[in-house]
Amino acid sequence: MTGKTGADYVSPNELAKLMVDAGESKACLSTRDTLIRAFMAGAILALAAAFAITVAIKTGSPLAGAILFPVGFILIYLLGFDLLTGVFMLVPLAWLDKRPGVSMGQVLRNWGLVFIGNFAGAVTVAFMMSFILTYGYTSSGGIIAEKVAHIGMARTVGYEAHGIMGWFTIFIRGILCNWMVSTGVAAAMVSTSAIGKIFAMWMPIMLFFYMGFEHSVVNMFLFPFALIMGGDFTFIDYLTWNEAPTALGNLVGGLMFVGLIMYITHYKTAPKRVLDI
Repeated sequence: MTGKTGADYVSPNELAKLMVDAGESKACLSTRDTLIRAFMAGAILALAAAFAITVAIKTGSPLAGAILFPVGFILIYLLGFDLLTGVFMLVPLAWLDKRPGVSMGQVLRNWGLVFIGNFAGAVTVAFMMSFILTYGYTSSGGIIAEKVAHIGMARTVGYEAHGIMGWFTIFIRGILCNWMVSTGVAAAMVSTSAIGKIFAMWMPIMLFFYMGFEHSVVNMFLFPFALIMGGDFTFIDYLTWNEAPTALGNLVGGLMFVGLIMYITHYKTAPKRVLDI
């Protein structure tokens, strides 16, 4: 038995163990495979973001884009690729559980490699999308390019205009984002079927995108793309006023509000109370 209480349901206690096991597996993965899986995850998520933005612009409905955006996350999960937001949540659990060989150094190694792979995949798609929108940089990118450039400016120098409170605004949006994304990743493990995993992931992913929360890997595509499309901000602006606070917020949101909660209350549960009869 695998902890099921139904035909397609894994109990929370078994889920928590699966999360720790997944963290250990990712920490033990070779450098080659970690980079390849992270590259593919970054590229697929970038394409999903480009798709959702295009749908939102052409239909005039941000909700339509948000409804369709989770397709990218679902493909990443089903194909076993790795996003920084996911390993932020899962890999430290293996360290907390003192799994053999999983040191803090190994946790940081995994995070670093996944960051590099995600960024490479996302930037690759950013250049490809900018090339096809401009016919090899021989024309403007049209309304999509204008919209993305505006988003890039609003979510970098727009935050900078509010000083430290702008920085913390992005940080909190990053927390809320990975709270939802990691909830979707954990919820997908509750089901043992593909369709169950898809339904479990859809709502929290759609929620974060529609609410405008900040996802570090989506932004690895969005802001380089916006810069190529003529956004009036610099790469340093992007790193300082978006990627850094977003990534830190994603770490806190995924680990503190999902990973540790599941670990503490379903894996390392406190002793049950003994009631007087």
